[in-house]
Amino acid sequence: MQNTIPKTDILEKAYDPSDFRKMGHQVIDLLADHLEKVQTDREHPVLPFRNPEEELSYWKQDFASDSGILDVFKNILDHSVQVHHPRYIGHQVAVPALVSTLAGLMSDLLSNGTGVYEMGMAANAIEKIVTDFVAQRIGYTAETSGFLTSGGTLANLTALLAARKAKAPSAVWEQGHQEKLAVMVSEEAHYCIDRAARILGLGSEGIIKVPVDIDFKIDTSVLDTYLDKAKSDGFHVIALIGCACSTATGSYDDLEALADFAELNNLWFHIDGAHGGGVVFSKKYQHLTNGISRADSVVIDFHKMLMTPALNTALIFKKGENAYQTFAQKAQYLWDSQHTKEWYNSGKRTFECTKLMMSIKVYTILKTYGEEIFEKNIDKLYDLGSVFAKMVRERSSFELALEPEANIINFRYIKTDNKDLNALNNAIRQWLVKSGKFYIVQTTIGEHRYLRTTIMNPLTQKDDLVALLDEIEHIAETLI
Repeated sequence: MQNTIPKTDILEKAYDPSDFRKMGHQVIDLLADHLEKVQTDREHPVLPFRNPEEELSYWKQDFASDSGILDVFKNILDHSVQVHHPRYIGHQVAVPALVSTLAGLMSDLLSNGTGVYEMGMAANAIEKIVTDFVAQRIGYTAETSGFLTSGGTLANLTALLAARKAKAPSAVWEQGHQEKLAVMVSEEAHYCIDRAARILGLGSEGIIKVPVDIDFKIDTSVLDTYLDKAKSDGFHVIALIGCACSTATGSYDDLEALADFAELNNLWFHIDGAHGGGVVFSKKYQHLTNGISRADSVVIDFHKMLMTPALNTALIFKKGENAYQTFAQKAQYLWDSQHTKEWYNSGKRTFECTKLMMSIKVYTILKTYGEEIFEKNIDKLYDLGSVFAKMVRERSSFELALEPEANIINFRYIKTDNKDLNALNNAIRQWLVKSGKFYIVQTTIGEHRYLRTTIMNPLTQKDDLVALLDEIEHIAETLI
C-alpha cells in the first residue's frame, strides 16, 4: 500500500470538497456504467467465483500495490456478486432502488448517530414518519410505536426482550432469571429466533419448536399439547412467534389462529415478517398476513422486499409503551431527561446508540416514487414466483418441494437413476455458481436437498427463468 500524497497534505486532501466532487463524479459514472452492463448483458457474470484463498491472495496483492482509488472501486465491483443482474436469484437481499443508495451516501457523509436527538434531528423525525407509516399498513392504531434497527436478527431479539419484560413473572432486567422461561416457535423459523432465545438465556429446552404441517406452516392443532408439555416441565412460556413467511420455504403461518391461541393463553404474540411482512403494502397479497394487526410486535425488513439497501429493519409494537420499557435505564451523559417515552432519542429503545441514518433511505424511495412502488415490486416478484413454479411443474426433470406462497421456490432435479439426489443437486448448484451464469442457493427440507431461488430482482424476466432450468438440465446431463 503506497501513498503518493505528501504527508503534510494528507488530512487536508481527505476533506477537500473539490477532490470529493471530482472523485464523486468519476465513481458515479463507474457505478452507472456497471449497472448498465449487468442489467442488459446476460453474459456478464452474476458472480465471478473464486475460492476463499484465491480471493484473499488477490486482495493482499492489491493492498500492497499502488493502484488508484478508482481501480480499487472497479476491482471491488468485479469481485462481488451482482444483485442488480436479472439472473441474480439467490439470497433474500433487496435489489436497492438507486435513489436509496444516494441516501446512503448522504448518511455516510453526515455520519449523524440517531441515538441522541441533537445528533440525529432529521433522521429521528423521519424515522417516526416511516415507522408510523408501516404501523398504519399493518393495521395498528395511533397508540403504536416503532423504530428502525440493523437487521431482522437484532429486531427479533429486541422484540423477545420486550416479550420477556411484559410476560415474565419476575423483573429479569433488574433481578436476573428467577424462572425457567420459554418461547414457542415453528421448527421452520429463521435461525435468528433460536439464537435470540439463547442470548436471552432460555437455553435449548426453552425453545419450544412446534412441528409444521404438510405446507410447512406451524401446526396449530398441536399448540395446546406443546404448551401443556412445557408447563409440566416447569417452564413459563412468554411468547408465541409466527412466521410471515418462513425463510426456507416461503410459507406463511396461520396468523389468525396463532393470535387466538396467544390471547387465550396470555402469551406475547410476535410475528417475524422480515421477508414476507412487506405484503402489507400489496392489495393482491396482503391476505397472506391476515391477523398481523393482532400481534404485539412485528418485524419487517426494508432490505428484503422493499428495495432498500441492507441493513434496514422496522420493529413495530402494537402498544408503544412496550417499545420504551425494554431498555429502561439511566444515561445522564446522553439525555437531559430520563423520561422514557421520547421517540426522538432512539437510543432509549434499541441496542444501537450510534445508529446511522437508515430512515432516510426508505424516505427517499417513498418521496420519489410513492408507496405504490412497494406494491408493484412485491406483486412483480410474487407473480414471478408463481410463474417459475408452474414452469418447474411442467418439466419432468424437476419436482417442487411445495407450492410457493411467496417468491421463494424450492425444487430439485430428479431425472436420474442416481439414488443420491442430494449429492447430485449439490453438485449442480456448485457447477452453476462457478460458471457465473446464475446465482442461486440451496436448502435442506426434511432429508432432501433442494435448489432454492428467491426472485428478488424486478428486472428478472420469464426468459431468464427458462434459461436457468435449461442450464440446470444441461449441467445434470453432463454430471450424470
